[in-house]
Amino acid sequence: MTTSVRISAVIPVYRSQAMLPELHRRLVAALEAIGEPFEIILVEDCGGDDSWSVIESLSSADPRVIGLRLARNYGQHNALLCGIRAARGELIVTLDDDLQNPPEEIHRLLARLNEGYDVIYGSPQAETHGFLRDQASRVTKLALKGAMGVESASKVSAFRIFRTRLREAFAAYRSPSVNIDVLLTWGTTRFGSVQVRQDERAMGDSGYTLKKLINHAVNMMTGFSVLPLQIASMLGIAFGSMGFLVLLYVLLRYLIEGSPVPGFPFLASIIAMFSGVQLFALGIFGEYLARMHFRSMERPPYALMSSTRERTDSESDHGKHG
Repeated sequence: MTTSVRISAVIPVYRSQAMLPELHRRLVAALEAIGEPFEIILVEDCGGDDSWSVIESLSSADPRVIGLRLARNYGQHNALLCGIRAARGELIVTLDDDLQNPPEEIHRLLARLNEGYDVIYGSPQAETHGFLRDQASRVTKLALKGAMGVESASKVSAFRIFRTRLREAFAAYRSPSVNIDVLLTWGTTRFGSVQVRQDERAMGDSGYTLKKLINHAVNMMTGFSVLPLQIASMLGIAFGSMGFLVLLYVLLRYLIEGSPVPGFPFLASIIAMFSGVQLFALGIFGEYLARMHFRSMERPPYALMSSTRERTDSESDHGKHG
C-alpha cells in the first residue's frame, strides 16, 4: 500500500456507460473537497455495453482513475472484492454506479468513521425503489443480519466506508459466493451507520431484480450461515414430536376401543407432511454440499481480463524520467 493515496473509491460498473462521466465529475469534486489524496477504481463487470471504452477514456484523461475489467459477469460483490484487493488507499469507499449514492455525502461517512469505527454504512433516509423491491430488500437485510451476527446489518447499504486493513481477514478467500458485508465481520465488530440522502437512479433500470434479491438472500443464508440447517433441525424435532403424538393417539384409541383408528386421508396427510419436511431438509443439505463441492474446486470469485493500472503506472514512470 502506498502512502500517496488516502482514499480509494471502488465502484462496480454494470451497463452504466452514460452515467460514468457524470459519476466521475461529481466523485472527483467530492473527494477533492475532502482534501485527501485519492484514487477511483472502476470495475467493469461485463455488462455488454460500451462502459469499458468510457473507463479507458476517463483513465487516460485522469491518472487517478484505475479501470479493471473482469473476464465475464461475476456479480456486484465479486466485482467489489476485485476492486477492494486492488485498492492502495488507507480507507475504501464503495458506492453504486447509478448515482443513487451521492458522492457529496462521502464526507459524512468519513466523519462518522473517525469517531472510532472500522466500518460505516450510509443508510438511506428513505428507499427509492418500488414496493416489491423494497420488501425484498428488507428480507435480504434480515438474512444478512443472521449471516453477519451484528445489529448494524439492518443499516447495510452499498454506500460504505471502511479501513483497508480489514481485507487482511479475508485475503485468502476464494469461494465464488461473495458477500462483502459478511467478509468485513471477519475483521471487526465495530460497525456504525449514518443517514444519507439517496437520489433517484439517473437513468436505466437496476440490475437487481426481485428474483436476484431473493437468490442473493438464499446465497447469503446457505453460504455464510448455518441458520437453514438449524431450521431444518427444528422442523425435524417439531414434526417428530407431532408423529409421536399421532402414534400415542393411535395406541390409546386401540386400547380404549379395541380397533385401529379409521381414516386413511388422515394418515395419508401425516405421511405427506413428514415426506415434505424430509425433502426440505435434504434440499438444504444439498445446498451446503453443492457449496462445499464448488469450494473444493477452488473456483475463483473473479478473473481479471485487463487493467488500465499498468498503462497509468508506465506513463507515470515515463514522466518521471522524461
